[in-house]
Amino acid sequence: MPDSRNRPNRRVIYETLRRKVLTLELEPGSALSEKDLAAGLGVSRTPVREGLILLAEEGLVQVFPQIGSFVSRVDPQRVADAQFLREAVELTALDDVPGDLDEDLLAELADNLVRQRSAEVDVEEFFALDEEFHRGLLRLSGHERAWPTVVSAKGHLDRARRLGLYESSPPEVYADQHVEIMDAIRAHDLARARATMRTHLRAVFADIERLRARKPELFASNAEATPVRKSVVVWQ
Repeated sequence: MPDSRNRPNRRVIYETLRRKVLTLELEPGSALSEKDLAAGLGVSRTPVREGLILLAEEGLVQVFPQIGSFVSRVDPQRVADAQFLREAVELTALDDVPGDLDEDLLAELADNLVRQRSAEVDVEEFFALDEEFHRGLLRLSGHERAWPTVVSAKGHLDRARRLGLYESSPPEVYADQHVEIMDAIRAHDLARARATMRTHLRAVFADIERLRARKPELFASNAEATPVRKSVVVWQ
């Protein structure tokens, strides 16, 4: 019988690896060593191997027999697919925003917007606030339960968004668009809210084109070759 004590540990290892991939701590294209990752985390290689398999199923890691495992480069097609799903969910949800708005939730969203525009907010803090804001909009429309489905599908999209925040579009640009969306919702102008949301969600594509021109090594090509080995990742 499997040791049940290992089950939570495996989940934690997977979530830790996934977070480090999504936050770009593990850079697209970099090599992964099961041995070194396990040593850095203080665990055996088995949960690390299982975590990498799960990440490979999400398209966030590539495993090449006899060569090694690598963090997947950002795949523009996967970004587009996730963007399609996100637009389908979030734009449709705006149609269901009620005429009688939840004032407590509006106050939470207003506080979120203030924090987004703080001069002290860094990229990761802004990203967390951004996620909280979009989830809050789904709550406002009664569709919050759709959010985990969106999150599970947008790993490549999230990496592209972070690259954009670090390299191309400052957080203020997106924060201002959030304010415009909320202004339209408060005014019960859902057509304007949808149009602004569509523009907001698609901004990532412009970032990708600019970034691919400057750092093509971070992005997958249409017929990606076996990746060139970079430095093996070792956590401190």
